[in-house]
Parts: sequence; C-alpha cells; structure tokens
Amino acid sequence: MAFSPISPFFFVFDKQKDQWRVATSDAMTTQQSLTNFGFKFGKSGAHDSRTMMLPELRALFSRTDINTSRQQYREHIVDLNCLDKPTSSARKLTAGHLVDLYGLSEDIPLFRIFRRLWELRPEGQPLLALQLAAARDPLFRLSVPLILELQPGEPLQREQTEAVLMAQDPNRFSPSSLKSFAQNINGSWTQAGFLQGRIKKSRAEPIVTEINVAFALFQAYLNGLSGQRLFSTEWCKLLDCRFERLLELSRLASQRGLITLKHSSEVIEVDFPDFLTSTERAWLHE
Repeated sequence: MAFSPISPFFFVFDKQKDQWRVATSDAMTTQQSLTNFGFKFGKSGAHDSRTMMLPELRALFSRTDINTSRQQYREHIVDLNCLDKPTSSARKLTAGHLVDLYGLSEDIPLFRIFRRLWELRPEGQPLLALQLAAARDPLFRLSVPLILELQPGEPLQREQTEAVLMAQDPNRFSPSSLKSFAQNINGSWTQAGFLQGRIKKSRAEPIVTEINVAFALFQAYLNGLSGQRLFSTEWCKLLDCRFERLLELSRLASQRGLITLKHSSEVIEVDFPDFLTSTERAWLHE
C-alpha cells in the first residue's frame, strides 16, 4: 500500500498563495486552518528526541481526565512527577515532548477528540497515539510509506529508515543523528504494533478498532474531504485495512454514537455532529 508520491498526507505547498493546502480538487482547508485543528508542519519533530512515548501518555491519562487543561497536565508531570522522572530537567523535557507530540489542550480539536476516544477502547490506544503523532510530527511522517509498504513478517533494518530520512536532504543530518532519529521512529512503530522485535524488527499487524477509524475519518474531514473520499485518504491508509473492514468499523463507530454514517449503494455520508464548535467548522472553508 503506497502513499501519495506528492506528499505523505496530501499536503502540498501552493506557491501562488504562499500556504499549504490539501492535494485534492475539492479540498478547501488551508495551512492555517490545519494548524488550528492541530496538524503541524515543518521539517523537525519530537522524534528527533523521543519515541511517541506511549507508556508516559498512558500513565499521564490514568491520573487525569478529559477536562484537564494543558497547565494541569504540566503540573502533574513537572510538579507532581506523576511520570516518575528522576530530575526536574527530565520532567520539564518530558512535558515539552508530550505537548509537542499531542498538544495536551482541549482547545486543539485533534487532541480534544483524541482524548475523548482514548478511554473507549484500550486496545486501540497504541494506534490512536500513532495517528495523532503522525499528524503532529513531520519527521515521523517521512517514514509512513516505508512501513506500510512492508509485508507482514518482512524485516526492517534501521538503515532503511535512515535512508528515508535523508532522501530529501542528504546533508541535513549527521550519521549519529540519523541513527538516533531512526531508532526513535522505529520505536514508535513498534509501540503502535506495526513492528515487532527488540533489536531485529519485522513488520507486524496492529490492532485496529472503531475508535481508530473514527479518528482517521475525522482527520480526513479536517482536511476538507467528505463522503467516500474520506476512506481513501492517507489517514485511513495509515490503518492498513481493506475498505470493507474500514466500513465495518465505521458502522460500529456509528452504532456507538461516535460518528454518524449513512451508506446506501455507492453513496456514503459521514458526519461528526459534536466534534467541532461552530467556529471550528468555519475553519474548514477559510
């Protein structure tokens, strides 16, 4: 399953308007709106320092609730040391990395819905964390095509990930940095269930649930897409499922009241009734 050769997640830069947009004919979402929703752009990301930090995220959420503010998250990490870090510096760095990767603010739509879905299916949490990390870390996004093109059981060498990272700019990273970044990225794919093995890694199949499909469809929706196009975006491809399985899980998500789904013959309608405020919905057409 190959990703778009234009860009890993349909993002292309419109030189005439000096802004990012989605690489589809009917999409209207601009870079500013995508940024408001919680997507991040650039060349660097949290994976230049850490993995997606799934154990820390789970520990943090086990001590907080969906109404926790960013400041309160920070207080739990830095002041209360809920993640059991050895020094004040380590606690502050951890807080910074988690904010970078996930946002940790209910004012960010992607994080707000991510946090709401998190509690519903623990088995879907590893992939859910990776879905949000992919939206917020441009460095990590570079590795997505590589992993999805691997067949189950096929080995992955660290050097393959390094090659992907330096493909666009061979002189950008030092050899030591490349090694560290590749290890972090491969570590996140392992945490999410796409890779297995501590040292020698090979492709595995992650657990995909209805919360993952609901979130992927929402990510595509924020990019200005609708209907059946939602299911063919890179956000759904990240789940590595056949269309029939995606549709089955989307029906389950609809039955649980997470989304609304109408499917008749070739027509598919998906909506997210309470995911966005009226102000946030207006961003879709700016």
